[in-house]
Amino acid sequence: MKMRTLGANLSISAIGLGCMGMSEFYGPRDDSESLRVLARAVELGINFFDTADMYGPHHNEQLIGRFLAHNKQPVHIATKFGIVRNPGEYSRSLENSADYARKACEGSLRRLGVEQIDLYYVHRINREQPIEETIDGLARLVQAGKIARIGLCEVSAETLRRAHAVHPITAVQTEYSLWTREVEREVLPTCRELGVGFVPYSPLGRGFLTGRFQHATEFGEGDFRTNLPRFAEGAIDINRQVADEIAVIAKQKGCSPAQLSLAWLLSKGPDIVPIPGTKQLRYIEDNAAAAQITLSIEEQQQLEMATARLPVVGERYTSEGMKGVNA
Repeated sequence: MKMRTLGANLSISAIGLGCMGMSEFYGPRDDSESLRVLARAVELGINFFDTADMYGPHHNEQLIGRFLAHNKQPVHIATKFGIVRNPGEYSRSLENSADYARKACEGSLRRLGVEQIDLYYVHRINREQPIEETIDGLARLVQAGKIARIGLCEVSAETLRRAHAVHPITAVQTEYSLWTREVEREVLPTCRELGVGFVPYSPLGRGFLTGRFQHATEFGEGDFRTNLPRFAEGAIDINRQVADEIAVIAKQKGCSPAQLSLAWLLSKGPDIVPIPGTKQLRYIEDNAAAAQITLSIEEQQQLEMATARLPVVGERYTSEGMKGVNA
């Protein structure tokens, strides 16, 4: 597995693992299988796991804590705070105060069973709470040795600048893929200006860009994609054109659509580390192999032109899920 560096000094595998789906949002849990996936990821050289206190809530951090208790290989953990929700409910509130961050951090440390969190993100920004106060509180956690680095999720370029002026930001995590490219306008260039790494989540469009899903009726019970605008009947039929185009070019390249989508993100710069999520062994192996695929400039352009000309219908989330996005 190739390595990359986020920010000044976080050296990690070129592809990470998003762990959210192991706990909820994408159907039933299977902790035994998830633990096997985590173990296989480490065997494949993936040493960057992404979680959050709200996944479960709390279950995902506890699951990773169980794995870390027996794992002998070094793994870097990124987790997040700032979204507050009750078990079984999608509705949420946002809390960014320094006092809440300290308490949330203590809870994450306890569940993960670690003494320090490698990368601690503000999961969503509460526009009514000054980002400077939040980052100042997180800086105190760095000084205390409870977290090693600070990250931000789904922020605007302006908020990133304000935060970075208080304490160096190591990484920004935002949705980025062949059908979600808004970050290229302002956020990604600002990251590069400031020396901040970039972590794309949902780099496979929540599985859609792999070509696995053709109709809205294919999602199982408990799958939150059934409520997302892009996966609604009508929208999914139009959006499928993007996945179809990726499949055609992947066949030409001799790789899977997932590998092509990840290789494209990796080709966008050495400061990018995508975190595709999965809870199945076959997909973690497929995703990890994408790090070995190189795209020429001509192949990048072909893929971008083929997908950019197609419409993408629907917001990324419902209005509830859009709280704090690009804040």
